[in-house]
Amino acid sequence: MTAPSQSHNNSNPAALEREINRRRTFAIISHPDAGKTTMTEKLLLYGGAIQEAGSVTAKEGRSHTKSDWMSIEQQRGISISSSALTFEYRGKHVNLLDTPGHQDFSEDTYRTLTAADSALMVLDAARGVQSQTEKLFAVCRNRGIPILTFVNKLDRPALDAFELVAQVEETLKITAVPLTWPIGDGPDFKGVYDLLTNQVLTFDRTSGGKHRAPVHTAGLDDPKLDELVGPDLANKLREDVELIQGAMPAFDADTFLKGELTPVFFGSAINNFGVEHFLSHFVDLAPPPGPVDTNLGERDPDAPFAGFIFKLQANMSRAHRDRTAYMRVMSGHFERGMDVTHTRTGRKLRLSQAHTLFAQDREKVEEAFPGDIVGLVNPGVFQIGDVVSVDGKVTLPGFPRFTPETFATITLRDVGKRKAFMKGLTQLAEEGVVQVFYPTDGARDPYLGAVGPLQFEVFQARLQEEYGVDVDMHVTSYGLVRWLAGDPTNVARFARHVEDDQGRPVMLFRSKYDLEYTAEQHPEIEFLPLPKDLTRV
Repeated sequence: MTAPSQSHNNSNPAALEREINRRRTFAIISHPDAGKTTMTEKLLLYGGAIQEAGSVTAKEGRSHTKSDWMSIEQQRGISISSSALTFEYRGKHVNLLDTPGHQDFSEDTYRTLTAADSALMVLDAARGVQSQTEKLFAVCRNRGIPILTFVNKLDRPALDAFELVAQVEETLKITAVPLTWPIGDGPDFKGVYDLLTNQVLTFDRTSGGKHRAPVHTAGLDDPKLDELVGPDLANKLREDVELIQGAMPAFDADTFLKGELTPVFFGSAINNFGVEHFLSHFVDLAPPPGPVDTNLGERDPDAPFAGFIFKLQANMSRAHRDRTAYMRVMSGHFERGMDVTHTRTGRKLRLSQAHTLFAQDREKVEEAFPGDIVGLVNPGVFQIGDVVSVDGKVTLPGFPRFTPETFATITLRDVGKRKAFMKGLTQLAEEGVVQVFYPTDGARDPYLGAVGPLQFEVFQARLQEEYGVDVDMHVTSYGLVRWLAGDPTNVARFARHVEDDQGRPVMLFRSKYDLEYTAEQHPEIEFLPLPKDLTRV
């Protein structure tokens, strides 16, 4: 296919503006086990992207969730890698970024949030705000992106709804305004009340939550309400609504878009209660793509084409044993085959190997617009944080990079597979599954660094499944890493001298005491938690 000329790029401003305004790109965040993956799947069900919801857990005879496509995800029933999924809903083009909930994979989640214009925070109704939720919320707040809240698992015994709203406000220091309100909880959960439309919505349970839940409606003063939910729940709902209307602030769209207010919805993703109602409000409330901070100032979405790489993934399917770079279009009109400049290297690239992303499924994409996520085949050219554009040297101010907190040695079981081992090691480290450190004393086997030990398990499992390589791993006593600015030749008493994958000098320490003592003995050297060029938030 011949590359379109740059003169065609953004040649129809009205059409470009229309497509930008149709986009809704958001990430789902939560503490593990809050039901994030189930919520993702049910949004796909109501968005028409899938016809029947599967099971989150890997039980015999059941399909797996679309977003959890790795075998290790299916075996464990958790998300360990971000996925990009797309669907159309009520005239809006929705890009959904499913993120890992487990804290060991926070780096992947934090990077994915750089590609989102808003976030959905999923809470467990029995637990409320949990530690990982707080951390991810803080990232969203630092980025200034609006956050919507869905209180999930009302099909189980739950905390009082007023208590949950108060906890969100007190813990996260944000105004929380309920837009729906639960009617009962546990086995008595009947549905929700829409505080914007003053409408009661009750639901019928469907077999395993596979299909859309039938909805019944009534007004707050409708005698039919007592029949639908029972007189006790009907009276409690009327009392709750009166209290909400008298004591809680009204929803303000501008405050929400500033990231200072979160609208709160209630429901049960497993039973499909409240999911479609949330989605219908989401596409109206969530913002379209906005300006992105770059080295050249704010870049508006209607500027000439530019995109950035926020994630790399190898071996997404057995049919495509290649590496994929996830690119967020930040401005302009992307067309397959267009010529761009790769800022970091200055190379000219033709983006002809472009495809849409729906978990691990793919098909060729001809065009995309700001907010869209495009998969680019990566022949080793792209790194996380790279920018491609049609009009010069656009870069981003920085990408999240975490300091490893646990370290392991790795030994190849079959030395005849060293070539496959090095390929797997390079590609998985490139993704950010682990960080690799090489001994400076001539030893062949590297050290791996990770935020948490589950990353080591994922690395070992993927190395075996995707590259046919078996390794032994042993967690070491090292718990701190520092990059060195200065000559490390004589710094060895309480540390292990290694190099990172860029050849920069690094020291591994067993304890904070060892680090402090060494720094005291060598004031001529700076001990940095990250290299100066990667110290980013």
